[in-house]
Amino acid sequence: MLSYRHSYHAGNFADVLKHIVQMAIIEYLKKKDKPFTVHDTHAGAGSYAIASEHMQKTGEYQDGIAKLFGKRTGVGVIDQYVSLVEKLNPVGRLTDYPGSPQISARLLREQDVLQCTELHTTDFALLKREFADDKRVQVLKEDAWQGLKALLPPQHRRGLVLIDPSYEMEADYNGVLPAVQMAMEKFATATYAIWYPVLDRNRTESFIRRFVKAGIPNLLRVECCVRPDASGRGMTGTGMLIINPPYTLAQHMAQAMPLLKDALCDTNGHTLVKMLTGEQGQS
Repeated sequence: MLSYRHSYHAGNFADVLKHIVQMAIIEYLKKKDKPFTVHDTHAGAGSYAIASEHMQKTGEYQDGIAKLFGKRTGVGVIDQYVSLVEKLNPVGRLTDYPGSPQISARLLREQDVLQCTELHTTDFALLKREFADDKRVQVLKEDAWQGLKALLPPQHRRGLVLIDPSYEMEADYNGVLPAVQMAMEKFATATYAIWYPVLDRNRTESFIRRFVKAGIPNLLRVECCVRPDASGRGMTGTGMLIINPPYTLAQHMAQAMPLLKDALCDTNGHTLVKMLTGEQGQS
């Protein structure tokens, strides 16, 4: 959707969950010396100034990263995320928030590759400028699904494909599964991390069921709902569907969720970590 700007929502509770999962997967990929590729379908602008008009207009970051900044929980996946954000804010106060491309670039090694697609003209220009001197990063002004067709499979046979549409149009809900199926045919060895919002519980469950019914194997669901479902306050929760997750991810997220619940959720908020399907060949 060409009118969508992630700058209104950067650093909110949904970004917190998405970026913790993203970092945990990349850190796992780094355990082997072999290079890997991160493909980011809806890359956005790369980084976001807290003082910007967009972030100040919504203030969503105050219910997300602002509640964790400067704190330590003792849970590695959370503390690594907070530490990365703090390194981008060396003055000791929150002035900038990294988008998913900047998080990936901060974690990648010299031999790894980042592919970004972004269709919004302004955000594409910002992203292109941000990585102008980084030879590991490829930035294309391309539709997300066309980008998957054009850029997969990458040179490296290991990797992460991060998929996070705005879901402001019905086409986003309908388009994710076929895009993932097409991508998996081309790049079956990757981990796929798919972000989704919780706005309407019935729609969310219908979206999830499509993946299960399609026989997508090795599917992990992680969800953090900061308010009760259908509380009439917009997005009440956020989730990630992870295909081919690192074997450590479910355990790490199970450790993280009680702390995220305490930090981000209302009294009646809830979290979920659940394997929905087993590996191929398992019942």
